[in-house]
Amino acid sequence: MQHRQATDTTLACRPTRPRPCSATGRRRSWHDQGESVLVAWHNGVMADLATRAQELLDLHHSGTTLVLPTVWDAWSANAVVAAGFPALTIGSHPLADSRGQGDNEAMSLDDALDGIRRITGAVDVPVSADMESGYDTAATELVERVLDAGAVGINIEDTVHSEKRLRSATEHADYIGALRSAADVAGVPLVINARTDAFLGRTEVFDDPLAEAIRRLRACEVAGARCVYPVKAPDAAAVRTLLDELTGPINIIAHPVNGSTAGSLDHLRAMGVHRVSFGPFLQMTLTESITDLVTPWIP
Repeated sequence: MQHRQATDTTLACRPTRPRPCSATGRRRSWHDQGESVLVAWHNGVMADLATRAQELLDLHHSGTTLVLPTVWDAWSANAVVAAGFPALTIGSHPLADSRGQGDNEAMSLDDALDGIRRITGAVDVPVSADMESGYDTAATELVERVLDAGAVGINIEDTVHSEKRLRSATEHADYIGALRSAADVAGVPLVINARTDAFLGRTEVFDDPLAEAIRRLRACEVAGARCVYPVKAPDAAAVRTLLDELTGPINIIAHPVNGSTAGSLDHLRAMGVHRVSFGPFLQMTLTESITDLVTPWIP
């Protein structure tokens, strides 16, 4: 794994300059000893990320439904952690809204990573981040930069927004596989949540969206995805079929008040759904609450 030049954030975390000494009594150069300490520091950072990623992965296999509230800044992340959640996810839509930018990769990769870094630096739990379709970035670079920002899980969808098209099942699986390989080389069990937009019907409409979603997500599982995400699965029957036909954890989107298209959290638990996230709905719900709170104060 090639390592990018340290950012201001990593520089702030670097150890102080070491004293030149050696077991033989010969004085080592500042440069040599400084490099060895930086290597040890980097290895420690990667070990911490690997531990945090394994924590997130284990939560997917705990035997109960993992709920990952979707946050967008340090404030919302701290609120979720204070409520008792063991991990969280960052949504591209609410993150972009919080920055006054657009979703669907209208926000740059640098801006997205800046937002992610602020959140991972504010909480002490595993964080997964929505990386859209990858921001037209090679898998090795994307994994490197995501880990550098402190995230240990990623969502990757098959809609390529810059080209307004849906990746083919093979193309999407190949990218998921490349991400998994890059993470394995880094020694971090990055939780890759492979998403398909087959049910959305925005850039491509399928005669049988459920069959297409299964075909795409099976390929992603084979490629190395640790969770799959059939966004907007239409109902409980579709979710049950997905659970029957796929082998690994499945993520279902839900509204924090109204539940999911497949039912309430209790229904999802009973079906054996592994993971639930909120997408933009938590932020939208809070927006409605804020409006209700402040409207009576309008002069």
